[in-house]
Amino acid sequence: MTEANDIRLKRPAHPGDFLKHEVLEDLELSVAEAARVLGVTRPALSALLNARSSLSPQMALRFEKAFGLSMETLMRMQNSYDIAEARRHEDAIDVKPYRARTA
Repeated sequence: MTEANDIRLKRPAHPGDFLKHEVLEDLELSVAEAARVLGVTRPALSALLNARSSLSPQMALRFEKAFGLSMETLMRMQNSYDIAEARRHEDAIDVKPYRARTA
């Protein structure tokens, strides 16, 4: 595995970043116009695009219907991002392995 691949696995992009750059910018859509197309509020879409909120299955389905993106692919992106974020903070979770009591 190359260093670049290792970094991508440890720090995958937030799906909002992908949607902002690969969809809205490519189509020259403003956030307000994209929100109208998707049937959501501008603040809700802005929060997603700026990684302040997670991609919900409903929003992923809206992107699929409006722009032809696979909902499943978008949700895998969100899941990968969530896993990487949890791993980055795993030291803060103080849980010991379970050991069954012996009788």
